[in-house]
Amino acid sequence: MALDISIFETIQPSRYISFTIPNPNTSLSSPLIRIAVLDSPIHPTTSSSPTPNVAAMFVPKHRESDWVFSTESGHLQLLLTSSNIQRLILIGQQPIIAGNSDSPSVYRRPIDSESKSSLEVMLKPLVIALCPKIYFENGKLEVPILSYEDSVVSSLVLEKCVGNFVGEMLVEDVEIETTNQEREFRRRLRFKRMPNLVQTEIRIVPQTAICLDSVEIGGNNIDFKPDLGVLVHVYLVPMVASLALIGPWIDERVKVGFRPKALCLGVGGGALVGFLKTKLGFRVLGIEVDEEVLRIARKYFGLEDEDFIQLCLGDGMELMEKLAHGDGGYEGVGHIDPQFDVIMVDLDSSDLRNGVIAPPLEFIRKDVLLAARSVLSKSGIFVINVIPPTRLFYEMLINDFREVFAELYEIDVGNDENFVLIAKALPVASSISDCENNFLKILRQAISGAYMDSIKRI
Repeated sequence: MALDISIFETIQPSRYISFTIPNPNTSLSSPLIRIAVLDSPIHPTTSSSPTPNVAAMFVPKHRESDWVFSTESGHLQLLLTSSNIQRLILIGQQPIIAGNSDSPSVYRRPIDSESKSSLEVMLKPLVIALCPKIYFENGKLEVPILSYEDSVVSSLVLEKCVGNFVGEMLVEDVEIETTNQEREFRRRLRFKRMPNLVQTEIRIVPQTAICLDSVEIGGNNIDFKPDLGVLVHVYLVPMVASLALIGPWIDERVKVGFRPKALCLGVGGGALVGFLKTKLGFRVLGIEVDEEVLRIARKYFGLEDEDFIQLCLGDGMELMEKLAHGDGGYEGVGHIDPQFDVIMVDLDSSDLRNGVIAPPLEFIRKDVLLAARSVLSKSGIFVINVIPPTRLFYEMLINDFREVFAELYEIDVGNDENFVLIAKALPVASSISDCENNFLKILRQAISGAYMDSIKRI
């Protein structure tokens, strides 16, 4: 059935249409070009600003099958992260499905963009036809072409699987571009429901000593192993930096023979759990709602059940409420001591159309916060990764925390997205610059001291 081009003359919030056309550039590998048109659900035009902002984006060569470019949720994330755009027109070659869909496929960044430039010229009339009529009424003659840029030089998917809670996910090895021109390799866990975000990322190194100049992702006989001594995910370092607030308390406990205790809600690939134990000497209890995620963490990310790491399948809010009510047992774990020096929360919402939100809305309940406070030790802290969709959301979250906790602090991650919110159960005075504090010395050696120094009371 022919597509009625007139349907694109107006913006209809949340409308999503995709179709294919014959490839006008015969030098490209695919006989078809895939077009997707997406109207924003949260940036409608108004009477005071009636002209919508429209932009086009061309899919990077050889990335056509990536979830970011091949799913509606991926397109939505591209749209929502493009400032003040009401319609996004995404154009790329139709992915070619190989005979064996399970065979690994290596992506390597193309060196030139000549074919993309020629396609842009050929499809310019189509891009104009897909714009609302009103877009050109104020003298606009061009539709801006957005560039998709990330740090991935090459990648290889290791496994795709499906979890009962998180849905489809994949594990991939990537080489990333660094500012210091040194080669760096990482392993990533991504969820299809949020395809433009990396759920877990760790550094990996070749299992045997080898010159990195000869190493390639997907290369023959090159096996990698996790390096758990470094945090590379941007918000995990400031989460760990929050421990500076209770450095004296932890140091006192260590001196009398106690291991500090951490509860991690949301394990993912286990980067935070492993770092707390390996680099900072914590006893860690991690709880994850999806059993398949735990399997992936053990198989690919070096996470292990051992003397000082305990992994639990279940709901973090339910666990805290059980402990708060004196039920020290949990299925599959046994008895749990209900006093923790730190609770760290790394959970997000799965409702993408409300924007990326962390923590989930159901987590911000007074009974959940009260349960968290009750399972903290007297000098304990509650640390949570926050991705607020609006400033108002963040201010409401802070007010909810003020009703339960004695003191609040924050760290601005500096990426225009994440904040780390830190709540103290009791107002225990301490100095975070005590040079004689052994734990603080270890902490500064393990992470960037800049985040420790940027903790701000709010």
